Amino acid sequence: MPTKKQSHVLEDQEQLEAIIKRMKRAQGQVNAVVRMLEEGRSCEEVVHQMAAVGKAVNTAAFTLISASLKECLVEDGRNQVETTEKLQKLFLSLA
Repeated sequence: MPTKKQSHVLEDQEQLEAIIKRMKRAQGQVNAVVRMLEEGRSCEEVVHQMAAVGKAVNTAAFTLISASLKECLVEDGRNQVETTEKLQKLFLSLA
């Protein structure tokens, strides 16, 4: 049975905690957008909040990819080329 190759998992706890914090903030912003819609707030206000959510999520994703690429470049003995190519594809999917 063929084994599935493991993708990179971010090991930098400081970066990981920062990403989690940013995503929790984005989660709160999404909840705020839902409330605003339910309250009948203006389209302009809602769209501004949606833009903030998108920026927060994209920043978290770019940070995750950037930190992972950095780790891949300093790892020894792992399949750096394949992992780096996967992370680059992820980066491009956000661009």
